[in-house]
Amino acid sequence: MLELRIALRYLFSKKTHNAVNVISMISVAGVAVATAAIVVVLSVFNGFERLALDQMSVINPPLSVVPSAGKTIADADSLVSVIKRLAPGAAVIPTVTEQALAVVGDRQEPVEIKGVDHGWYAAAGLGSHTIDGQASHGESEGPWAYADMSVGVAVALHAHPGAYEFLNIYVPRRLGRINPANPYAAFRGDSLVVASVFRTGHAGHDENLVVMPLDRVRRLLDYESEATSIEVWTDSDLDKLAVAIEALSPGNIRVLDRMKQEGHTFAMISIEKWITFLMLSFILLIASFNIISTLSLLVIEKEGNLAVMRAMGATERMVSGIFSIEGWLVSLSGGLAGVLIGSALTLAQQWGGFVKLGGDASTLVIDSYPVELRPADILIVIGLVTVVGLAASTLTTAINRRKFKRAPTFSME
Repeated sequence: MLELRIALRYLFSKKTHNAVNVISMISVAGVAVATAAIVVVLSVFNGFERLALDQMSVINPPLSVVPSAGKTIADADSLVSVIKRLAPGAAVIPTVTEQALAVVGDRQEPVEIKGVDHGWYAAAGLGSHTIDGQASHGESEGPWAYADMSVGVAVALHAHPGAYEFLNIYVPRRLGRINPANPYAAFRGDSLVVASVFRTGHAGHDENLVVMPLDRVRRLLDYESEATSIEVWTDSDLDKLAVAIEALSPGNIRVLDRMKQEGHTFAMISIEKWITFLMLSFILLIASFNIISTLSLLVIEKEGNLAVMRAMGATERMVSGIFSIEGWLVSLSGGLAGVLIGSALTLAQQWGGFVKLGGDASTLVIDSYPVELRPADILIVIGLVTVVGLAASTLTTAINRRKFKRAPTFSME
């Protein structure tokens, strides 16, 4: 293609006026810096998404079976038996989750109680995240049952493992009539011994979670075989298993993987990521305006060349095409340089972690900014640079169209 060959020659040839060289370098540098910033910022959001997934997977099951409507799965114990036959070797555990009030001495705190059986502790690996005491594993001793609380609850209630003070749990009475003259009768309560305090690194779990034996929670809520969810812990084909479980009771249950269990968290990260991408795209667009100045000066410098080409039969469309391709090449060269620089910085951070987070490292889950370079993001950035470059070069061509028409011609006589 003749226009491309001429545009490449103009791009790499030395210009007569130094100002044209300087502005050309500024144009390439501006696009490169903006592109590198987009790559780095997208990678940072990817890193936080990966971090959220890693933290969430600590005690979130690979699959969670929840009701499509309502709060509980009726006769969940029977469904557990069927799922166990579908996934031999998997830990299939019914759980009951509810909001409650926790009281220790004269201190109280709203919490989320989660009733589980002893198999849940081994599946979730809660013992490895215990920071005080020993995980109860759902055990009871005589009339007393044990509970495991998150670090947030322990701090709020000044609670410690052991029988120094009992952990009292209160929930509104679900069944029966309520006597307005006796407000305390509107609640049901249970007393437990704190067995351990755990910290998972997941803000939602560490803030207000109390893990209790499943039978005690069911007794508090007047449940028999109901469950608010059924957790399936397995390493088998999750997609295939999810379809098979949903087929057991079509329309009545849903099967959620780890990302769907925390859908609001990942939706928020995704929204912030692409809004930031849009804002940086405007910066790239503004940086690309330098291409207009570069091409306008180049048109002025190459007026003699334009006259020669017109004398040799070059059409206005061919001449404008040369400068349109020239602008696209300037933008693309800056964009590719920016992609390489942004990728290098991201990989350096990913492997070396040289940009640290502020604060006390002992209280942080990680001490450096998490990043993750994804090929899909690179392709999106390259596509953006290509579109912006074409837009800028097309605009420049339209602005200088009159100059192409007025280009002097040489007489061949």
